[in-house]
Amino acid sequence: MPVSKGATLDPERTRAAILESATALLYRRGLDGVGVAELCTAVGASKETLYRHFGSKDGLIEAVLTARSDRVMRWLADAAAAAGDDPAAQLAAVFDALGTWYAEPEFRGCAIVNAAAQRHTDPSRAIAARHLDRYRDLLADIATRAGAAEPAGLAQQLLMLVEGATVVADQHNADRHVAAHARQAALTLLAAATSRSPR
Repeated sequence: MPVSKGATLDPERTRAAILESATALLYRRGLDGVGVAELCTAVGASKETLYRHFGSKDGLIEAVLTARSDRVMRWLADAAAAAGDDPAAQLAAVFDALGTWYAEPEFRGCAIVNAAAQRHTDPSRAIAARHLDRYRDLLADIATRAGAAEPAGLAQQLLMLVEGATVVADQHNADRHVAAHARQAALTLLAAATSRSPR
């Protein structure tokens, strides 16, 4: 990144700025839709600077996906927490948050799952697996607190609803009610799972 003469470099700020710019570009164009030279131009960094911070384009991609997973999970956990103590309200809040995301003009599906589909190899696959595990953990926590008889199984079903809704919202955007339909299905699953659990 160009620095005026006499200015002090802040490595963390430089790294964060590269990550932010690269995240938007890679999400919009895909992992293999942007070469290193174009990436460097877009993020305003030399190849040497990019490699110093990330080691390679693959290192940058790994950092982008990891940071995005962290951000998404914080956002959804915060949405659930803001809904109060009722597990059904928390589950509904997760799908409401997803619906807000689906409605964004730049929505292109889940960047992490997209990356794993584009490159069916590590580190993209490993990051996607961890990301889905984190989703499932959030959903399992809600299911456990709701008193579901088999919270792990319910969490897996809810995860399938989340990921299925995300794919449908991306690929079949004529349906503007994907998140609402998934929300209704999720709440139906939760109610059924808790009505069967022993009290």
